[in-house]
Amino acid sequence: MAVHRTDFLVLGSGMAGLVFALRAARVGRVAIVTKKRSAETNTNLAQGGIAAVMDPADSFRIHVEDTLSTGEGLCDEKAVRLVVERGPALIEELVQMGVRFSREEGHLALGREGGHSRNRIVHAKDTTGKEVERALLRAVRSEKNIRVYENRHAFELLRDENGEIWGAHALSRNRKGVETFLARYTLLATGGGGKVYLYTTNPDIASGDGIAMAYRAGARLANLEFVQFHPTCLYHPKEKSFLVSEAVRGEGAVLRTLDGDSFAERYHKLGSLAPRDIVARAIDNEMKKRGDRFVHLDLSPIPKRRIKSRFPNIYQRCLSLGIDITREPIPVVPAAHYLCGGVMTDLEGRTSLPRLHACGEVSHTGVHGANRLASNSLLEALVFAVCAAESIGRRFREDPFPRRLPQAAQTRSGRTDRLTILHHWDRIRMLMWHYVGIVRSVEQLKTARRELTALHRDVEQFYRSYRMSGDLLELRSIAEVGLLIIRCALRRRESRGLHYLEEYPKKDPEWRRNNVVYRRKIG
Repeated sequence: MAVHRTDFLVLGSGMAGLVFALRAARVGRVAIVTKKRSAETNTNLAQGGIAAVMDPADSFRIHVEDTLSTGEGLCDEKAVRLVVERGPALIEELVQMGVRFSREEGHLALGREGGHSRNRIVHAKDTTGKEVERALLRAVRSEKNIRVYENRHAFELLRDENGEIWGAHALSRNRKGVETFLARYTLLATGGGGKVYLYTTNPDIASGDGIAMAYRAGARLANLEFVQFHPTCLYHPKEKSFLVSEAVRGEGAVLRTLDGDSFAERYHKLGSLAPRDIVARAIDNEMKKRGDRFVHLDLSPIPKRRIKSRFPNIYQRCLSLGIDITREPIPVVPAAHYLCGGVMTDLEGRTSLPRLHACGEVSHTGVHGANRLASNSLLEALVFAVCAAESIGRRFREDPFPRRLPQAAQTRSGRTDRLTILHHWDRIRMLMWHYVGIVRSVEQLKTARRELTALHRDVEQFYRSYRMSGDLLELRSIAEVGLLIIRCALRRRESRGLHYLEEYPKKDPEWRRNNVVYRRKIG
């Protein structure tokens, strides 16, 4: 079994992991471990942009107020102020690194999305994440202190008897064996868990591995019931979960029922630009009420030339499917998009386990509260990655590695039954979609808990019996994360932000607090 030693181990290669790695490389050696290719991340799929105060007509105060309002009383105001106030300078750093953001008349072009009261979305047309990832990967590949290990699936954190984390075990998909990465500090930057749901805008790798690993190691997690469903995912039999950016509505597009009725205004004064939870529930309600499988996003208020220049990726993708969005509406449905809860951290990205940090979607920093303000996610990932690297840099010492650490799970002789694994994968995702979706009930959640508990038990038996594979490890993660989402959702007996419970349709002041879960017995 190969053993790699490094100062800093980064699990994940999205914006959070790459930004952290570049900063940490100034003081030590960095290993980046990523499941597939380094560019296969949620960051790479982000269309909208990064929210930041870059206009004299805007202010930190207004951005903070927009974020707190959308977060429905659960945001940590200190964390919100931190990301808002540090954001603009870090955007300028990205520009200096070569990120080619869109410009108008020589200045950064600023879009607007739901919940924002000012234009403040810095973007690269409708492929912002891809452009940011390109520039960061180029910088990482030129840094001699960073080594990227692709096609390695981290599945277990190395926790000593004192609760300190000293790296992770990973399955090498190429070598078909387990490798150990020993590190003095470990950063979880593994993204979210959108693949827990049947319909999602996330890439296939988003199976919640970091959340599952952290939970099994004893870290404290919070607010996993707050799953954000993006209101507008393309509905088409030949397309796999293609997101239609909220920026399209920011430019003037309108949501309509199939008979042409504009309905969003009945649910919120901001209409189609209301916060995502409200828009997603509005679409869900109209579809159920009318028996329709989708609604229409009408782009006719936007000039045709503007559609092609501002949204070239969306225009070309739809056109390839026979939809000319300059002439006809886009059929859309909500889909699981972003997990607002995660591994709890402080303002320096430190988790409850020593030597383990987290940032990006895997983390819970307190910025998003009960509902994420559009385009605050990349901003949060950027700022907290820098804060975590700065924090570790101040404390870094070349501490000797412990002599005794947990061994990796042994390679099993049982042959992996891939059909059984895929069958359980489908059952879990279908269960989560139907019972733990946009609108929930206590009875549905109890049914989901009962059925998923049995499935989880099966999966753990597979893990102990079958030969380890990427499919099996991802199945284990979604089973764990699905149960944690249900556990948190059953606890919160109120409706707030992204969590809507039919029996408790109003906010309860008693629940204006974090919903914390952790594993009491380790090992």
